[in-house]
Amino acid sequence: MGVVNITPDSFSDGGRYLSREAAVEQALRLQSDSADLLDLGAESTRPGSQPVPIREQLNRLLPVLEVLQGLAQIPISIDTTSSAVARECLKAGAVIINDISGFHYDAELPAVCAESEAGVVLMHVKGTPETMQQQTKYENMIGEVREYLGSGIETARSHGISCEYIVVDPGLGFGKSFEQNYRLLGSLNRFGDIAAGVLVGPSRKAFTGEFSQLPPEQRQFSTAAAVALAVLHGADIARVHDVKELRQVTDIVDKFRTIQASTVDGTPDR
Repeated sequence: MGVVNITPDSFSDGGRYLSREAAVEQALRLQSDSADLLDLGAESTRPGSQPVPIREQLNRLLPVLEVLQGLAQIPISIDTTSSAVARECLKAGAVIINDISGFHYDAELPAVCAESEAGVVLMHVKGTPETMQQQTKYENMIGEVREYLGSGIETARSHGISCEYIVVDPGLGFGKSFEQNYRLLGSLNRFGDIAAGVLVGPSRKAFTGEFSQLPPEQRQFSTAAAVALAVLHGADIARVHDVKELRQVTDIVDKFRTIQASTVDGTPDR
């Protein structure tokens, strides 16, 4: 899943794709770089970020969707917690809603997704983007994340969204310490049984710069390591900024998993 942030303040590329022309160009570049999905967002959810008014989100998203509707050959996801934003974007050609709150913020969002038969990504977050990094204490992190996501799935199902339309995201960096992010990476296979797939978004996040102290735009190699770990431990979708480079990583890991599985199954080792 390739990321297009149509924002002035996203942590890694804020302001770079704020204009319609720049956002469309980036989306098409990611598509040509072999992205399977595009994820457009008009509201930064970095730690400490503030909400963006609905009208401003739509002013950023709809002109881009208008152009991409005739050019994009892969599904478009909208990163939003707002039912109003989701409704208009689904009308404009988006087919997936990526909700960082996992259906816990806006009570009307599940119905909007159900009406449009949209796919949904339900993520775990503790608190809000403004406060989440002040809330990293858990009694049982994996259990609590599963419970939160399970609640979102129940809400989705109660509105008629079938399990095959639901992907979960344990929320790396959203109310998690660096150490907790690593624990999540190693436990992704514990989320595969509750939905159709598991998505992770380690791309350029703070924990990937823990050792190098490099700025976000220079964290491609550490992101690649995190993506490799994620796929090895059960991730089905990687949400990333650098699609071309990280496709090479996932291709290698997928090949490794295929060969390992065939060896375990008794295929001769040649």
